[in-house]
Amino acid sequence: MKLAKEYFADQRQDDLNELGQSRQRSDVPGHVTGKTAYFADRNFPGMLYLKMVRSPHHHARIRGIDVSEAEKHPGVARVLTSKDIPHNVYTILILIQVGPEDEQVLAEDKVRWKGEAVVAVLADSERAASEAAAKVRIDYEVLPAVFDMEQALAPGAPLVNEYHGQNHYMYDSGASRKVRFGDVEKGFAEADHILEQTYLSSPIEQAPTETTGCIAVPEGNDRYTCYTNTQAMFFTLDNTSIILQMPGHKLHMVGGTVGGGFGGKVDVTVEPIAILAAKLTGRPVSFIYSRQEEMQISSPRAAEKIVIKDGVMKDGRLVARKVTGYTDAGAYSRHSPYGAQKGAAHYPGPYTVPNVSVDTWCVYTNRTPSSAMRGFGVTIADFALEVQMDKLARLIGMDPLEFRFINAYRDGDMKAHRQKTEGAALIECMQEAARVSNWPVADRYMKMSSYEGT
Repeated sequence: MKLAKEYFADQRQDDLNELGQSRQRSDVPGHVTGKTAYFADRNFPGMLYLKMVRSPHHHARIRGIDVSEAEKHPGVARVLTSKDIPHNVYTILILIQVGPEDEQVLAEDKVRWKGEAVVAVLADSERAASEAAAKVRIDYEVLPAVFDMEQALAPGAPLVNEYHGQNHYMYDSGASRKVRFGDVEKGFAEADHILEQTYLSSPIEQAPTETTGCIAVPEGNDRYTCYTNTQAMFFTLDNTSIILQMPGHKLHMVGGTVGGGFGGKVDVTVEPIAILAAKLTGRPVSFIYSRQEEMQISSPRAAEKIVIKDGVMKDGRLVARKVTGYTDAGAYSRHSPYGAQKGAAHYPGPYTVPNVSVDTWCVYTNRTPSSAMRGFGVTIADFALEVQMDKLARLIGMDPLEFRFINAYRDGDMKAHRQKTEGAALIECMQEAARVSNWPVADRYMKMSSYEGT
């Protein structure tokens, strides 16, 4: 029998043998042979199909809803409005104390973005549900809308979301998430050069091959199984429990293979209404986005605006960094307050800067609510920061990689959000990148180390 020390030594050696080797993904054979099962591959007797009536306006007051003609349409089983939702207001991050609840499952008094759900129609076929949905009549009073973040923050701008009282999220640090480290104005005063640049991004759709959806099935004894492609199973379970005012043990969420998500399937947008429909009709309910819906109303990566002002010395040392970041949440919070907060922590970058000031704003506009997408809050920030680093290197006539060596954080360095750097290895990564790419770097940089005390 091997001792523990010998066993783990062998395991480490096995791990090293995997590096640089091509390995087939375990799920590939099922995908290419068509054997992989997705939630929508299931079919249940008596299944109903849910189609949503959505707002054609970016911002409007709902003065009346007439579903009488839709209810008469052949094949229609039921029509649902906000009055049918037990708890018709939520936000997905309320579970981690990021509130307030600011989004309705079905719009009741107002719509705040084009595509917002207002009425759900249930019918025996997708065609019948779509035809009946077209017969729903909604009386709207169109209101002024705002689509630009800076305009939304300007005095007198149309109020997007009354749950907040202003067009930005309120953090415990105030109107913006703040990071303060050192004395940034003193740093700018001492700098040899100052560079201020603005970086912009547009919303980005995740574009999964499989669209968002679920199938809800009554199981008897007031229990329901929901087959879903959510990427956030427990967020979905807990939020659905709150919205439907049902204990969690009555709800059984079944996940499985997701045909693409990339962060776009973490919002609780289909499961609560599908389960409620199954409860009210006693029949299985399928609610799956069309491709048009997926592109129009699923949450994209947020549009962002990032203003970076840096102070740098002639020898390449960054001495001051001031960042103002804006995240366009759209009409509701979803994950955006969290994304903006991640940006605040990340804006100094993997660099040791002695003087830092960061303000990030989560802004509400009458656009499609944004949410998660692969590193949201950080991905665009990295693009902006690294382009800025290249510009700074050119400004002082220094090689861009050597410029990064000078400023790279090392173990023991204090980050701007007062977290001590551990396990950095950034310098070693850059050294290896220089070797592989044959990028000429001075010997003194190739002898540097990230390890504390070296």
